[in-house]
Amino acid sequence: MPDAANEEIMHNIPKKIKQMTLALVAILAGSILILWIVLLVYSPGDPRPFLDNQGKPLNGSLSEKLFLTIGGVRQGMFIKSKNQHNPVLLYLHGGLPDYHLTHDYPTGLEDHFTLVWWEQRGSGLSFSAGIPAGSITLDQMISDTREVTNYLRNRFGQEKIYLMGRSGGTFIGIQAAARMPELYHAYIGIGQMSDHLQSERLAWEYMLKRYRDAGESTMVRKLEASPVTDSIPDGYLRLRDEAMHTIGIGTTRDMKSVVTGMFMPSLTCREYTLKEKFNLWRGKARSGVHPLWHKMITTNLIQQVNEFTIPIYFFHGIYDYTVSYPLAKNYFEAIQAPVKGFYKFENSAHSPHFEEPEKVRRILLADVLAGASTLGDVSRIN
Repeated sequence: MPDAANEEIMHNIPKKIKQMTLALVAILAGSILILWIVLLVYSPGDPRPFLDNQGKPLNGSLSEKLFLTIGGVRQGMFIKSKNQHNPVLLYLHGGLPDYHLTHDYPTGLEDHFTLVWWEQRGSGLSFSAGIPAGSITLDQMISDTREVTNYLRNRFGQEKIYLMGRSGGTFIGIQAAARMPELYHAYIGIGQMSDHLQSERLAWEYMLKRYRDAGESTMVRKLEASPVTDSIPDGYLRLRDEAMHTIGIGTTRDMKSVVTGMFMPSLTCREYTLKEKFNLWRGKARSGVHPLWHKMITTNLIQQVNEFTIPIYFFHGIYDYTVSYPLAKNYFEAIQAPVKGFYKFENSAHSPHFEEPEKVRRILLADVLAGASTLGDVSRIN
């Protein structure tokens, strides 16, 4: 009897395993379906209008998602304004479009400007797998910037607009300002790039020391295995976001993870469709293979682009190691411009417009719109 019982148990084990496997597959499939439905619900893709006190669309306001053919490529942008007669401010993002962060980090800039969140060629709304990576060059991006600028000037009837860049967008923006000053009232750089290879070297050295002091041996070993010397190794780039955000020197001081701080908000941003959310990260994954990235890490703007005929303003967080704060100050000192101002943000890392929005608005209204630099930590009228 015992042998017969054992044989029956052994015979039933494969059936039970199969039943458990089918149950797990069903649970997984159901979970994926539920997640898909939730994402679809959170992805209508339509910008919400500005409303007045009666809950009706605010008269004279604008809240739209627009697609244009720029440089032969379909490109998208969000335009936000509570008054379309306000000055136009064109925003150039860095390696990843960051409009989706405005829900958690409202800037309030649409109260004073017609704010244009353009998602550039190969990124976010403007991503297409058919865009050759080799076409994303500095000259092409500046040409695209000119086209977008002229569209905005013509549409809103303004002879000049304001140009703001952040992170990688500052590499394009400041050179556009130098080449096309007739199009812009002023240029504002947030986390202004200068000598980016040196910036990454300083970041690597800082992080290595911080993690050594904290006794984080695993991270120390990873950083030591990918030193930034005369080049930026792929191993370091794969590690960089995690290492920076963990110690509060990445996107914002309080953002400890790209997954919870960037990826999850992108999934819940209702103004993108599900496909557009997917493309946001497809574009990010390809950003390191563009000729533009090579140009960024081999160009020293301090030496090559330092004479301007329009006002130049730098906004920089003191905890910013994505782009070096000291190097940005050095660049500022080398600049010749009719008006220039450097503004230190003591509670910010790489995103003062998200981290200290009230101070950013105050500077824009008091200094930038007035063509002055009275509030600057370092100011100069040449």
